[in-house]
Amino acid sequence: MFLTASSTVVAMCSAGILAFLVALWAAKTEIAQANGVDKIVALTNLCFAIPLAVFGALHLWGVGFVLPLVPRYRPGRLFWAYFVGVGLLSASLSIATKIQVRWSGLLFGTMMFLFVAMMDIKGPLAHPGNRFGWTYVLRELSFAAGGWVLAGNAMRGPFGRKLITVGRVVIAIAAIFYGVEHFLHPLACPGVPLEKLMPDWIPGRLLIGYLTGAILIVAGLLMLVGKKTRMAATYLGSWIVLVVVFVYGPILIVSLLNPDNGVKIEGINYFADTLLFGAVILALASATPRTE
Repeated sequence: MFLTASSTVVAMCSAGILAFLVALWAAKTEIAQANGVDKIVALTNLCFAIPLAVFGALHLWGVGFVLPLVPRYRPGRLFWAYFVGVGLLSASLSIATKIQVRWSGLLFGTMMFLFVAMMDIKGPLAHPGNRFGWTYVLRELSFAAGGWVLAGNAMRGPFGRKLITVGRVVIAIAAIFYGVEHFLHPLACPGVPLEKLMPDWIPGRLLIGYLTGAILIVAGLLMLVGKKTRMAATYLGSWIVLVVVFVYGPILIVSLLNPDNGVKIEGINYFADTLLFGAVILALASATPRTE
């Protein structure tokens, strides 16, 4: 698998595996003490750290894939691409080890929000009928919200609670939008419904699509109104993580076996993107008191 892989692919996979091991070690006690589905909630930081490490490695070892996304009007475009890569790897290590998460979560969330404001929002505003533009915007905003929820949970106090509330509303809106999209396009890869369709060899594709849509809408509505938020976020986040393992996992393996490095990177990105979306939802579950 790695004999035909580029240094970018190897770096992305290696960074993700390393983040997984570090986060698993840091969370081992919490996982052991959790019961039932709460064991998946205990994996929040692990699921958050892996994608950040993967994307950080892409920025540093595959800057050619990232540079076209940096606005041309911005001076020092290569510097900013590398700077974001270092920031993502630093945030991944902080979140994996649960050290200074209030800063790494806050800064990561702010960075993602700035990406939306400076780059992503222009597309859907210019072409409001293009569903993919809004899907990307809500994905980036949900990532920002997840960072703020992590930070708010680490901070406590009034400001921390406000961060969690803002994050809850953004995550809920994204979930509802994605749920509707799954009913309109049930064959899209589940979770974040982008251009990629589920391969024909995945059994029960329509069932997976419609079931994911239903869970997204119901959980999203509960989170939006603030009723049974922890339960809704726990089950939705757990479902997304299971989808990553059993749907995106096989897609990732097939992609890595493809000799085309572009296909490999696409498979890794889809896996990491959806895992981060699941982590964002689990972060909300973790930040919501059990007495809620």
